[in-house]
Amino acid sequence: MTERVTMTIEDGVAEVRLARPDKLNALDPAMFAAIADTIDRLGEAREVRAVVLSGEGRGFCAGLDMASMAAAGDLSGLAERRQGIANLYQHVAWGWRALPMPVIAALHGVVFGGGLQIASGADIRIAAPDSRLSVMELKWGIVPDMAGYALWRGLVRDDVLRECIYTAREFGAEEAAALGFVTRLADDPLAEARALARTIADRNPHAIRAAKRLAGIEGDAAAILAAEASEQGKLIGSHNQMEAVAANLTRRAPVFRD
Repeated sequence: MTERVTMTIEDGVAEVRLARPDKLNALDPAMFAAIADTIDRLGEAREVRAVVLSGEGRGFCAGLDMASMAAAGDLSGLAERRQGIANLYQHVAWGWRALPMPVIAALHGVVFGGGLQIASGADIRIAAPDSRLSVMELKWGIVPDMAGYALWRGLVRDDVLRECIYTAREFGAEEAAALGFVTRLADDPLAEARALARTIADRNPHAIRAAKRLAGIEGDAAAILAAEASEQGKLIGSHNQMEAVAANLTRRAPVFRD
């Protein structure tokens, strides 16, 4: 079987690439399994401080490979929990958000359906100006079921999201940024994502992970304030926090412990 996902790790940054370019990285059963396994591996990789997620070839991901999924005919993944609250199909998108380290998605070409939901699991999405996006599921008579509703909450205004879902229309990168599906545009999104990942990887990794946990908290102000105080209490006076202070004062690069 052709490898569906590749991953390399260097200097604290993991580069993950969807690797089915002949099919615009469309999602077949093997792709679902490979993405899920990659997320699970990253969840245990303490040396990884940031992740860059991209797609090989002419596009990020064209969404479901309908022919392959229909031929497989196995819908057990809808009911089975892969990890925590998500089933297999949700895990390949929600899993990026659940990882302890930040994930930056570099988008180009088509970002359709399940591909858009996978990208939405990233903390940050940087898109090429000529990218084309769509919440495409209604075109095939189904609904977004790869955690899109949960991931888009807070990113895209509710009535705008409904319109995009109900119509399954395509929109460009500039509109995607205005609507909230994309963080920002860049002529070379992969280079921008790599540079951003490098900046993140050079920060206190424990503080970065704490910041991501705080960003994901849902609840009232009291719960958020309590979580802030708890995370800060663990960081202040720790080796990495003291190293950050010392490195800034002496104008040198910090040496953090993972």
